[in-house]
Amino acid sequence: MQVEYETIIGLEVHSQLLTNSKMFCSCDSDYQDSPPNTKVCPVCMGMPGVLPVVNKQAVELVVRTGLSLGCDISKLTKFDRKNYPYPDLMKGYQISQFDRPIAERGELEVQDAKGSSKIIGITRVHLEEDVAKLLHRKESHGEGYSLLDINRAGVPLMEIVSEPDMRSPEEANSYLTRLHSIVRYIGASTANMEEGSFRCDANISIRPLGKSELGEKVEIKNVNSFKSVFKALKYEEDRQRDMIESGEPIIQETRGWSDERGTTVSQRTKEYASDYRYFPEPDLPPVYISREWVREINSQIPELPAHKRDRYIDEFGLSEYDANLLTANKTFSDFFDKTIKGFDSYNKSDIKLRAKRATNLINVELARLINESGQELESSGISPLSLAELIVLTEQGNLSNSMAKVVLEEIFTNGGTPSLISEKMGMSQISDVDSISSTINRVIEENPAALADFHAGKKSVVKYMLGQVMKITKGTVNPQIATDLLEESLEKLR
Repeated sequence: MQVEYETIIGLEVHSQLLTNSKMFCSCDSDYQDSPPNTKVCPVCMGMPGVLPVVNKQAVELVVRTGLSLGCDISKLTKFDRKNYPYPDLMKGYQISQFDRPIAERGELEVQDAKGSSKIIGITRVHLEEDVAKLLHRKESHGEGYSLLDINRAGVPLMEIVSEPDMRSPEEANSYLTRLHSIVRYIGASTANMEEGSFRCDANISIRPLGKSELGEKVEIKNVNSFKSVFKALKYEEDRQRDMIESGEPIIQETRGWSDERGTTVSQRTKEYASDYRYFPEPDLPPVYISREWVREINSQIPELPAHKRDRYIDEFGLSEYDANLLTANKTFSDFFDKTIKGFDSYNKSDIKLRAKRATNLINVELARLINESGQELESSGISPLSLAELIVLTEQGNLSNSMAKVVLEEIFTNGGTPSLISEKMGMSQISDVDSISSTINRVIEENPAALADFHAGKKSVVKYMLGQVMKITKGTVNPQIATDLLEESLEKLR
């Protein structure tokens, strides 16, 4: 009898915080475009005799994140020394948090592999400092060496640790995507995985289905994209199952993911908490978090993705798929909200229909343009007011759907308003009855066989003849008016 196995996954997400300065010193935390080792001081370089000072803004952002995840916020939190020797650790230890994190016992709703809702527990959200960056190089003759850029050392780093509640790579992907949205919505982090401001360590183990004991877990470190996290978990899931079935023992270890090979690679035996020899940071006092401050922070949290998704479904009749896609990206969601507001300048109409059109243009057309151009929505030529105007022009019959897409692309690339762009490009949808009727008469005269088929009861002929009308007019006629006139003309010729 073949044994069924269950996958157990927990994620540790590290997110750099959007603060003005580093965690324990006044150095600028924005280091991405700076020359190496230019945003440093004795504190973040780990010089002897210097003293750290806690960044209050960083603590606030962790509290905000904890509240957004439904966590309990500690009244008393403290910092600890996490000891391990590594070249990118400037002091020989990292200031982190061990037994008194800022936030604990939260939860996040995700979608499981079948698309159903599921709650994943959040163990803790704590605060620490980032490490320096090692740059590995190799000479032309093959000798390798590493360079150290200290700019990143000391940048505030928030760690969000989940419970081992995920049962598939699909659930892990949903968790990661939704957590990413939340930290961006609340302004805690840029959460840019390519820049390293949002990094994920995945813990995965396998056990026979129905067993309660956890298997030996493997940690996959610092995977740099959502796609890579998913692929790494898929690979590791299969690797561990194959090992169990062949009788090989699984050891607790840390593995890295290789995009080139499509495999995980063993790096070192996994450490236990005791290996880090945690003890309270002697240079920092405990931090007291007042309930008044917590209430103040809570009052400043904006509408979160899950609430916004539900509102879009209830208020605008969007499908759950469209609402999820729209709210997954804060930029898209904000753009949609401002587009809806932009309709206030026009006559009242079916807001649900307008919202659906706006959703399609944002989720499909604008997403395509962003992907093809590599340009961000904020820096493009399109604005929410322009999108609202474009939708109204289409609604009024001045532009066809295909024309609207052409105009949208021109505005995205070069700016301008839909009315001026469509006029400049010679695009306007013909709604003049006499002009359309003239074209219809021509099509009927040139297609006697199609007319005979219509008289014989073949209603599909109408679509064919409408296509001929659109071909002659190069798609500039209003299709609904043309259809009505075409059917009327064909009926008169019976």
